[in-house]
This record gives sequence, C-alpha cells and structure tokens, in this order.
Amino acid sequence: MAKPKLRLPLVQDALTRHTRQLAGCTSCAGMIGPVVAPPPVVSPMYLMGQAPGPHEGELGRPFAWTAGKTLFRWFGSLGVDEANFRAHAYIGAVCRCFPGKTTSGGDRVPSPTEIQACSRWAAREIALLQPRLVVPVGRLAIVQVLGQERPLAEVIGRSFRTTFHGHEADVVPLPHPSGASTWFKMEPGKGLLEQALKLLGRHEAWRAVFEDGSDVQATSAVVSQRSK
Repeated sequence: MAKPKLRLPLVQDALTRHTRQLAGCTSCAGMIGPVVAPPPVVSPMYLMGQAPGPHEGELGRPFAWTAGKTLFRWFGSLGVDEANFRAHAYIGAVCRCFPGKTTSGGDRVPSPTEIQACSRWAAREIALLQPRLVVPVGRLAIVQVLGQERPLAEVIGRSFRTTFHGHEADVVPLPHPSGASTWFKMEPGKGLLEQALKLLGRHEAWRAVFEDGSDVQATSAVVSQRSK
C-alpha cells in the first residue's frame, strides 16, 4: 500500500517550523551559540557539514568564512556559485553551534554526547526532505552518514548508497575545505576531490536542481505522513 503524501506547502511549512525550533535549541551547555540554522530550503540535496566555526554564528549562516570560500569555489568549478547553491540545497551539520577552541588553539571536536543530542535535528530534516543525494563534508560528517570511520582516500571520489536516519540515499563525500588542511591540495587528495566533484555534477539530483530546475519541487515536495 502506497504511503500517503504531503504536498510542497506542507513540507515547506513543517521545515520552517523546524528551523524556528532549531534556532532556539539550548541542549548543550558546552557549545557556544547562537545556533546556526540554515534557511528552510526544500531540496532533494542535503549537504552536511561538521560544526560552525567562530564566525558563522555572528554571520548567521553555515560555511560563511574561510572554509566556505573554498567549498563554494569547488562548486563554482561545476558552474554553481554560492548564492545559487544556498538557494537550492539544504545545508545541515553534525552540530549546529560552535564547539569552542582547544587549549592548542584549534576548533574543539564535538563530544559524542553533543553529537548525539544534535542528531535529532538532522533526523528531522532527513525525514522532511527525503533527499536523493547527501553530501557529507569532512571526516566527522562522513562518519555520521556512512556509519563508520575510514581513511579519506577510501571514501573521497566514490559514491555510496546507504541508509541515513532511516532514509536510503546516494552519498558523495567531500573532504573538509579547512584552510588548515592540506589533504585536498596534494595527491592523492587532489585527484580524489576532482573525482568527487565529477560525481556530484553527474548526479541526477544535482542536475535536476542546478541545470534545469524541473525536479526541485516535484521530488522534494512529498514525504510520508510519519514525518509530520
């Protein structure tokens, strides 16, 4: 028996309510707010970052600083600029608040407890959007999506089919575009990144969103009544 479906306005309304609830989250005392909540973009593409840096909270959007410039330069090589990507792809994250700095000066990695507490937001987004393509960016996000930790050289440049928060989707991982990382600037990372971007550009969800736009509403507007 086919699942009952919700139309696009209902999905948009539910995602808007979700975004408001997310913006008010205070679950993790060790995190530094404000919560970075993306616009409620209904899309068949779901990009998952790791956690905001120290500037994203002030600017109010994910990937708004150095790493974002690199990430959107990668997408620019596929003919998609930052404004276009933000307007047509949902940008989630493993954690939605800045974790703070370590004693050595780097960004703190969120604890397993913080990751678990924040995972409910991604679960809700996946249930609402039911994306056909998930793009985890960085090791932490890749582990959450694929369910296991593997060397970057074994996952970048490849496409996977996996179940994430109960939903089956294609997955194309990307390395983290941090300015402190050199992995994607030298081989084999450089070549594997190029291969990963080619996989993105060829994926039918990417083409539907950025090449003809015909599929954004039709394929993202339906979710099961269970996700209400």
